[in-house]
Amino acid sequence: MCGIVGLFLKDPALATEHGGMLSEMLVTMSDRGPDSAGIAIYQKGAAEAVKITVQSADPGADFDELDAALGVEMRVIDSHAILTLPASQEPAVLAKLKAEHPGLRVMSRGQSIEIYKETGLPKSVAERFAIPSRAGSHGIGHTRMATESAVTTLGAHPFSTGADQCLVHNGSLSNHNRLRRSLARLGVETQTDNDTEVAAAYLTHRMAEGDDLGQALEAGLKDLDGFYTFVVGTGDGFGVLRDPIACKPAVLAETERYVAFGSDYRALVGLPGIAEARNWEPEHAT
Repeated sequence: MCGIVGLFLKDPALATEHGGMLSEMLVTMSDRGPDSAGIAIYQKGAAEAVKITVQSADPGADFDELDAALGVEMRVIDSHAILTLPASQEPAVLAKLKAEHPGLRVMSRGQSIEIYKETGLPKSVAERFAIPSRAGSHGIGHTRMATESAVTTLGAHPFSTGADQCLVHNGSLSNHNRLRRSLARLGVETQTDNDTEVAAAYLTHRMAEGDDLGQALEAGLKDLDGFYTFVVGTGDGFGVLRDPIACKPAVLAETERYVAFGSDYRALVGLPGIAEARNWEPEHAT
């Protein structure tokens, strides 16, 4: 059992409140997962620039003069650092991170996305990274009850396996080991033994092959075996997918100002105007 949330703003006037709204939604889901928590915030950066979010177990040492070594701008927030650089330099910087800075883990990359995740309850993770004060256009969050893999920072959600893409998951996949091997043969790498990362990598691979998000999710209904509710973040918004049995809870709400998702309605009750929202449960296999 895990808790997942998502919030897409239709009204840009709410942008400065986005981090606070999303944090409150996730904190409400704390009883669904005490082991780790994470949030992906989307906010467009400078044109022709990308952001790479990295995490370190020893930030004092690993982030010292990292910006100078890589030739990037750097903003440090606790155990994470956001590196901003021209898009043309991204391949070289990623290669240098992998070769020369093995203590760093890439959490996300893209024009809009920043992912923050650590072990602990949602409230402590959100406060640690000052999420309530963050502006954004949309975002998703997760609080984890670990089942099939260890309680670690890398095992926390969201998982990002492509530019401006990420995924959070409530449920479990039964065929993730076989699918991980199939993806590896296609050159798709994963960093952990977590089943959710495999689902994220699968969707990224499908979209790299030409699918749009809807087509990738539809293909997932055939190829991803298990019980699950996925929320998938992209640079444009987020999508929701439930398995054909739909045993994992989910609710969506829409007003003129936002679209919100929660594992249950409790995640939504603090949102402005929720009493007037149109609420519905996503259909199974959609």
